[in-house]
Amino acid sequence: MAQQARGRIAARFARLKQEGRGALMPFLEAYDPDPATSMAILRGMPGAGADLIELGVPFSDPMADGPTIQLAGQRALKAGGTLAGALAMVRDFRRDDDETPIILMGYLNPILSYGTDRFCTDAASSGVDGLIVVDLPPEEADILAPCTTAQGLDLIRLVAPTTDDARLPKVLNGTSGFIYYVAIAGITGTRSAEAGTLEQAIPRLRKFTDLPIAIGFGVRTPQQAAEAARIADGAVVASALIETLAKSLDEQGRAAPDTVRRVLDQVRDLASAVRGN
Repeated sequence: MAQQARGRIAARFARLKQEGRGALMPFLEAYDPDPATSMAILRGMPGAGADLIELGVPFSDPMADGPTIQLAGQRALKAGGTLAGALAMVRDFRRDDDETPIILMGYLNPILSYGTDRFCTDAASSGVDGLIVVDLPPEEADILAPCTTAQGLDLIRLVAPTTDDARLPKVLNGTSGFIYYVAIAGITGTRSAEAGTLEQAIPRLRKFTDLPIAIGFGVRTPQQAAEAARIADGAVVASALIETLAKSLDEQGRAAPDTVRRVLDQVRDLASAVRGN
């Protein structure tokens, strides 16, 4: 499983490069608003046009996330969401889909509580391909990197607009899979990325890495996703999809009959723009 896991992300980006287009990477929070709805959205995303999927692990103190994803995490925790539950979702997903890469995005504390070696082993055997650990700086990567390497999991780093040329090599050292470029300085879902700024930022980053680059934090509309996928190698859309889900819920926070459809329809619109349809 470890070798397969390492291969999915690279294989997907290589295929898309041959096709001459960037990737769409939608986000969903595991267990938001409940396990069944979340699982239905996860299963439906590839058919709706997702090239890779980012699965958020619920955490009580998501420091990098804005109000939209914070609320998603609270709903997920209330529904019983855990790191183990997120891994179970990936295992269920892999019964029908052994090709679409899945990246877990979350924070270090749940991994430490789970046990780093045990977590990496379970993540790889569940079919996880890569990890984004938001609050793990390069200086402390040794907490996790040896076991991700041993299990063939890609450790994906965040690069911010404020990351200068002197620091970039340190941030990128040991990174695999792709680079996640944070398009805005701030938390998720608060501002939109600007194409002009990205046009300058991505070429600078490419001087330091041959890995694919995906742009997130501030990519909300189909047009912005298409621009991000054109300028870089992929677009990550999170808060906009979570907002659609949240608006579909009833007064008690429960999923409506059309919750899954509304989220997947939005993924289709984003995919159509990214693919130039």
